[in-house]
Amino acid sequence: MKLVEPPSCSSTSSIVFIGRNRRGQWVAQEQNGLYGGLFVNRAQAVKYALFENGQHPEMLVELSREIELDMHSRATAGMPVSRVA
Repeated sequence: MKLVEPPSCSSTSSIVFIGRNRRGQWVAQEQNGLYGGLFVNRAQAVKYALFENGQHPEMLVELSREIELDMHSRATAGMPVSRVA
């Protein structure tokens, strides 16, 4: 069985922020806005974040403050968004 790395991952993993938005939904978003999504529970947000960052739990940061999913970050400006959960 050949393992394939997710397309959004590179040779270096990146920090993924996890937290709740003002509506209580769970958010997972890469620090530069390269990928992210909304989730109904923390477990799914963490699972997605680990898949996208190449299974590096040390790169997940859970925030105590609110976080909103930003679909218009500098990293994705002018590019169509194709990796949203």
